[in-house]
Amino acid sequence: MSRKRIDEIRREMLKSNLDGLVINHLDFIRYLTGFTGSAALLIITKNKADFISDFRYKEQSAKQVKGAKVHILGKRSTAALEDFPQYNKKNARFGYPASYLSVTELNTFKEKWKNVIPIPSDEVFKELGWVKDKDEVSSISKACEIADIAYERILNIVEPGIRESEICAELEYQMQMLGSEKKAFETIVVSGYRSAMPHGSASHKKLKKGDLVTFDFGATVNGYVSDMTRTVVIGKATAKQKKIYNVVLKAQKASISKIKPGVLGKTVDEAGRKIIKKAGYGKNFGHGTGHGIGFFIHVGPNLSPVSEDKLKPNNVITVEPGIYIPGWGGIRIEDDVLVTKTGNRILNKSPKKLLEL
Repeated sequence: MSRKRIDEIRREMLKSNLDGLVINHLDFIRYLTGFTGSAALLIITKNKADFISDFRYKEQSAKQVKGAKVHILGKRSTAALEDFPQYNKKNARFGYPASYLSVTELNTFKEKWKNVIPIPSDEVFKELGWVKDKDEVSSISKACEIADIAYERILNIVEPGIRESEICAELEYQMQMLGSEKKAFETIVVSGYRSAMPHGSASHKKLKKGDLVTFDFGATVNGYVSDMTRTVVIGKATAKQKKIYNVVLKAQKASISKIKPGVLGKTVDEAGRKIIKKAGYGKNFGHGTGHGIGFFIHVGPNLSPVSEDKLKPNNVITVEPGIYIPGWGGIRIEDDVLVTKTGNRILNKSPKKLLEL
């Protein structure tokens, strides 16, 4: 599998008229080779792939790395390029992921390979991991299942007086006990007025009756992540809470209904966004409707008002519209959705009916 992935990115490299790639981003390296350590460099050329790490990962890289020749050196970053003078040819064009290579590393790159022309090449990596194979879909589905079960379990402790941070800790514990390698991202548990913060971190705030509580979290299986959001009410929901919840749910369902191969990301976004706008909350929905997930928590295709990304079979995307009112609270509902050959399949099984706890 790793060899196939390296061949795929090599094809993208050649399309960009590059002689090679220098890759330092560990998530990219794990996706391409299978290596899970914390220090590595990968060089890909037209005919070869060289994986570089240090002594700490000698045994690990020998077991994990596929599709590339392993080199164990005393250097952990772009400084290792000096050990590969065969690639330091005059005017050779080597691409690199500009969004992930620091200025210091770029300067080292230029210093060690003085003859090479470094080319910012984010476009080569743009669709890396967007389309999943059967095993990748299986891992994401399992991560969704873990998240679903963990969510069901923690609902038993959601009550007035408990702190957001306590719920967060229990949610992450349950996911790990169910088989998650780690949390997929920083878990969000926000309540009351704090639920108006789309990416608010769990605090020591205690839940109280009448609070909206939003949970945004995910599990990781074989390196692949899930990402789901549910919003509940502590006690009996008010008429306004019910109204806004139903608007968000209707918007989410409308966007999901548009998902199939060939559809643009902006088309999916617009289907739900127009419902929120019509309800009078357009200004309270300030983020995109969703994004791709997989080996990374944020990949393409993206669902936003300007996204020209075209959906393909075996994309896995989140659909997560929300309404956020400062001082009052916020409501978001999110599922992970697999694009199938003819439509879509929702991977999460947690119910979306408004829960009054």
